[in-house]
Amino acid sequence: MEWKGRRGSSNVEDRRGRGGGMMIGGGLGGIVLVLIVMFLGGDPGELLGNMGSTGTDSNIAYEETAQEKELADFVSVVLADTEEVWTSIFEEQGLEYKKPTMVLYTGSVQSACGTASSAVGPFYCPGDQKLYIDLSFYNELQNQFQAPGDFAMAYVIAHEVGHHVQTLLGISDEIMPLRNRMGETEFNKYLVRFELQADYLAGVWAHHAQGMGYLEEGDLEEALTAASAVGDDTIQRRARGYVVPDSFTHGTSEQRKNWFYKGFEAGNLEEGDTFNSILPKK
Repeated sequence: MEWKGRRGSSNVEDRRGRGGGMMIGGGLGGIVLVLIVMFLGGDPGELLGNMGSTGTDSNIAYEETAQEKELADFVSVVLADTEEVWTSIFEEQGLEYKKPTMVLYTGSVQSACGTASSAVGPFYCPGDQKLYIDLSFYNELQNQFQAPGDFAMAYVIAHEVGHHVQTLLGISDEIMPLRNRMGETEFNKYLVRFELQADYLAGVWAHHAQGMGYLEEGDLEEALTAASAVGDDTIQRRARGYVVPDSFTHGTSEQRKNWFYKGFEAGNLEEGDTFNSILPKK
């Protein structure tokens, strides 16, 4: 991705070197965090354990490495790109895009949804409309998920921004209350479509980023590889040796890849209704 020397976002909050501290509240915020933040198959049991924490803030000696400095600059540029794209798209719809804040942290972090460790992966909290990411995840994406490249990381950020778009459009408010009205297996079907829509929205952003001349050769393939690598079936097969479709919360590798690609081709909001669409195989 062509990003060096370009404008970064002013909506980045750096909390690296600070502990997660005391949990703020619980209830729906905590439930939403468990449902949404497991972007890469993080352990919800660990997250729920953290939610019972009553520790105090702690400061950890932190020195930014050269790689971390470059990564911080990179994610800031990607966030700025999403701001530009979604502001324009919302204006076309007669709407106002409220820019989210990206929080950089190390180890654990406190959000309006509770306290989470980096084990849950990058996540979006609708309670404070912020994205949270531990930059060490970049190495995990390359090594554990075999999805290298800067645009693979850009896809991850764009997916979380997609959840912010869903929040602003009121989609999150329509889907999450269903959890209290149906069983887990049935709700998971809605949650999968919710996550696939975030993948579609990430593809919409990539479409416009390409139009602005920011994509380089191989970038699209990096994003598709990342989307495929974080499919529920792939993650479960790697972790357990088998898959349990009823427990899927994000979609299969094929679904995630295809919905991202559909968004990349379409470049608009209109074709991203994952709740009422059946996507043919690519």
